[in-house]
Amino acid sequence: MNAMTTRDHIVAAADRLFYRQGYEHTSFADIAGAVQISRGNFYYHFKTKDDILEAVIGTRMSDTRQMLAEWEAESENPEHRIRSFIHILIANRADIKRFGCPVGTLTTELAKLNHASQAGATALFSLFRTWLRTQFSALGLEREADQLAMHLLARSQGVATLASAFGDEKFIRGEVSDMCDWLASTIDGTRPDQQKRN
Repeated sequence: MNAMTTRDHIVAAADRLFYRQGYEHTSFADIAGAVQISRGNFYYHFKTKDDILEAVIGTRMSDTRQMLAEWEAESENPEHRIRSFIHILIANRADIKRFGCPVGTLTTELAKLNHASQAGATALFSLFRTWLRTQFSALGLEREADQLAMHLLARSQGVATLASAFGDEKFIRGEVSDMCDWLASTIDGTRPDQQKRN
């Protein structure tokens, strides 16, 4: 592995471990062991665990932007794009059942630790919030776009938390279906040629 590839492997391993066992409970040795490199090679790339955390958050931001861009490329319909966001819960259901939402769990942990990187982790939620607000605005819901974005974020986080607590995949699928119905109902309320669903 060259230097850049080694760094990428370290960040990817740290990301998985921070998600599965928490930032505080993940050590340098855990990450180095997962990547199977020497301590000296490890410290060449990262001096502190906080440096790794910053890199992990940066990678998550980059990956999230890429995912949002892909959703936009796949469909010109804002409703379809929002449904892609909702269906993250289905696509990632196995991990969500075991570990919760990667964004929510990291943000909550860093808040409890009063960690300096908390703002960076919260920026991931802000990225989703801004993107969802843009989609709702494109649907003609400009006045309430931010409220709708926050509602959908809050509900998806609640689903992830309870799905992890109860390990219930059926619950995830039911909530995803309900959120899609809510989205359709919300949109139908803006269309004069359609009756709002019950």
